[in-house]
Amino acid sequence: MDSTIGSQLQTCKPSNGMLGNPAQNGATILDSNAPPSVVAADATLGRHLARRLVEIGVKDVFSVPGDFNLTLLDHLIAEPGLKNIGCCNELNAGYAADGYARSRGVGACVVTFTVGGLSIINAIAGAYSENLPVICIVGGPNTNDYGTNRILHHTIGLSDFSQELRCFQTVTCYQAVVNNLEDAHEQIDRAISTSLKESKPVYISISCNLPAIPHPTFTREPIPFSLSPRSSNKMGLEAAVEAAATFLNKAVKPVIIGGPKLRVAKACEAFVELADAYKRVISCIGDGSFQVTAQDVSTMLRCKQKSIIFLINNGGYTIEVEIHDGPYNVIKNWDYTGLVEAIHNGEGNCWTKKVRNEEELIEAIGTATGEKKDCLCFIEVIVHKDDTSKELLEWGSRVCAANSRPPNPQ
Repeated sequence: MDSTIGSQLQTCKPSNGMLGNPAQNGATILDSNAPPSVVAADATLGRHLARRLVEIGVKDVFSVPGDFNLTLLDHLIAEPGLKNIGCCNELNAGYAADGYARSRGVGACVVTFTVGGLSIINAIAGAYSENLPVICIVGGPNTNDYGTNRILHHTIGLSDFSQELRCFQTVTCYQAVVNNLEDAHEQIDRAISTSLKESKPVYISISCNLPAIPHPTFTREPIPFSLSPRSSNKMGLEAAVEAAATFLNKAVKPVIIGGPKLRVAKACEAFVELADAYKRVISCIGDGSFQVTAQDVSTMLRCKQKSIIFLINNGGYTIEVEIHDGPYNVIKNWDYTGLVEAIHNGEGNCWTKKVRNEEELIEAIGTATGEKKDCLCFIEVIVHKDDTSKELLEWGSRVCAANSRPPNPQ
């Protein structure tokens, strides 16, 4: 998906002829011959946003319902090409959209104002640092509530509704607060195109009373926009490839690690081809991390995912232990395999296994990649809390030393 977003947008043509094109400043130039009084019943803000998402390649949107986004969700799920994936909490919805963007080129998530927005922001910040185009959509306050000094439900108790926006300004490349239908089309399109062009998340807040209202700017088919493809320096690229090939050919046991710039350069497919990576999604997670994301194993099962999850159970936050040990790094041990079985509840394809040695692990991997290849496989690997690599020990010591540097003399 990464390599086709730009080309899809460039070649997209409306079926009834070109009604208009976005000008360089983002304003839409409409056909003056189009009758302004004729507005289709489904020419709404919500449906326009849904069609835009489908147009750029988003087929699944990750959401958590809340007070201010329910009508918007109605209109998003009414779009045949868009599927709503309900998540267990906002942070997980953000991480799901992050993963979707890694796999498909762009992702989208929908939450509610403040209580949802401030919950998802950590995932959006992560997407920002990883150069991922994630469209973060927030159902905002009713347009009539702005400037009234009202205190709204699920907010932090201030009548100024800009606090969430100010938070997102630091972790998104563009922010659109849509509380007026007249410029909603322009704001939404500018936000989406900026996300794709910059390969960064954007924030779109939509007042809860606007998604269902028809408006002349929301024509049945969205007016297409295009993104200019980025071109490489041919001589520089050839030199880089030659240098990389020389380096890899000298390596005895080469390990290739792909960074976030691969997506920006549209080079993910080439990287996978180079690495000859196994196509099935494999996740390796620690017990501490799993305790804050475990709920959405249920979403994975509901969506019939066939991933292999390795849970490393070493009784705590081992990375933090190697930096600075203390009682706060010990967590309550769970029966993780039993938890996944409980979440599974006999509904769907799921296989779990708890392993305690190398032989059991090899056997479990063989089962997961063989007879259970059509299941979501969860393998809990029991290891000693001090079973760490030399590299992790060295890294922890360096971080500890860096964190404990005394203040510079004033």
